Amino acid sequence: MIAILGLGVTVCMVFGGYILAGGKLSIILHSLPFEMMMIGGAATGAFLAANDFSTIKHAGADLLAVIKGPKWKKQDYQDLLCLMHELLAVLRDSPVEIEAHIEDPENSAILARYPKIQGDPAAVEMICDTVRSMTLQFDNAFQVEEMLEKQLSQMKEDSLHGAHALSNVADALPALGIVAAVLGVIKTMASIDKPPEVLGQMIGGALVGTFLGVFLAYGMVGPFAARVKSVREEEHSFYGLIREVLVSSLHSHPAPICVEVGRRNAPHKMRPSFQEMDDAIRELKKVA
Repeated sequence: MIAILGLGVTVCMVFGGYILAGGKLSIILHSLPFEMMMIGGAATGAFLAANDFSTIKHAGADLLAVIKGPKWKKQDYQDLLCLMHELLAVLRDSPVEIEAHIEDPENSAILARYPKIQGDPAAVEMICDTVRSMTLQFDNAFQVEEMLEKQLSQMKEDSLHGAHALSNVADALPALGIVAAVLGVIKTMASIDKPPEVLGQMIGGALVGTFLGVFLAYGMVGPFAARVKSVREEEHSFYGLIREVLVSSLHSHPAPICVEVGRRNAPHKMRPSFQEMDDAIRELKKVA
């Protein structure tokens, strides 16, 4: 919602200042539909031409993420740490029993207690694949850490495709605005025999294209692309926490220490306190 508020403030301040300075909206409103058709249409066409269907779909989801904010909340980080504590405790006590959870995560009693995490394929795959490797005595902590780092790097790159696509659109909008303005000037030159007041309105209408291209680029699409990148990077920290806990386990630390390592690596505003985690783990033991 902050993104919508920011957009509203931008529009109000730009056009409010223009009106208070004595500007008239009639020229802008008259030219706006035609300029938007040229600039917006060209930007949309270029976006479709430059990206595959997956990226286009991703960009649509990214715009929704700007409004809703990051997927993972503070409670989700606490739930993840509790989940990792349960799985690592089972792995240490009974490596055979853990197979039921990692081979069939959809029917896992442990994962079922955390439905939001269970419903995220990327998180489930990272946890199950790595724990499976640990049960196969693939216990070189540094090699596993490198493997997880590469996986996380690829996940992050994939998650930022939409942000890069929107950023490219923002970069192109000023030039497309100039294209629309030049077309307006061409139209004006074809009516050079008109009275000065008519020519003034036509030139003003042509300049709306330049204004609109720059305004859309730096006042709307550019900030949205930056916000998308920020949201996706914040979400990526959730998966980084999984890596920290699993690698810590490979160094033969007990489950509570692994969870504490993960807790300290969570983003500050999403990090549960030590007491919150201690209480949550105590509740888990009561359930068990």
